[in-house]
Amino acid sequence: MRLLADTHVVLWWLADDERLNDDLKSVLDSEPDVYVSAATVWEVAIKQAIGKLRAPVDLAERVSESGFRELPILARHAAAAGRLPPIHRDPFDRMLVAQARSEDLMLVTRDANIRRYDVATLVA
Repeated sequence: MRLLADTHVVLWWLADDERLNDDLKSVLDSEPDVYVSAATVWEVAIKQAIGKLRAPVDLAERVSESGFRELPILARHAAAAGRLPPIHRDPFDRMLVAQARSEDLMLVTRDANIRRYDVATLVA
């Protein structure tokens, strides 16, 4: 199973947050093909800069050390995100949808708006 973790899923996994159920945590811990988008690191950095989020300040390093795979943003991802119907206004979530669709990944999320797109999802 090839997965792309939504930003909140990555943060919950790193914090061992109880909102992430044990079954899903086990999948994230054991699945070799779990991706974290550059959009997630970018989103967290912006939220930290404007004071909406404090931790983790070392997200990029923690992602690298986690065993998750990094997913860069490519030009075709940007084009696909721009072409999505306006179901979701958050540009980071739109990028995750575009990347999941482009790379044939299942998007792990709790976001109901994301699940309205034609994208494979695993509910967190």
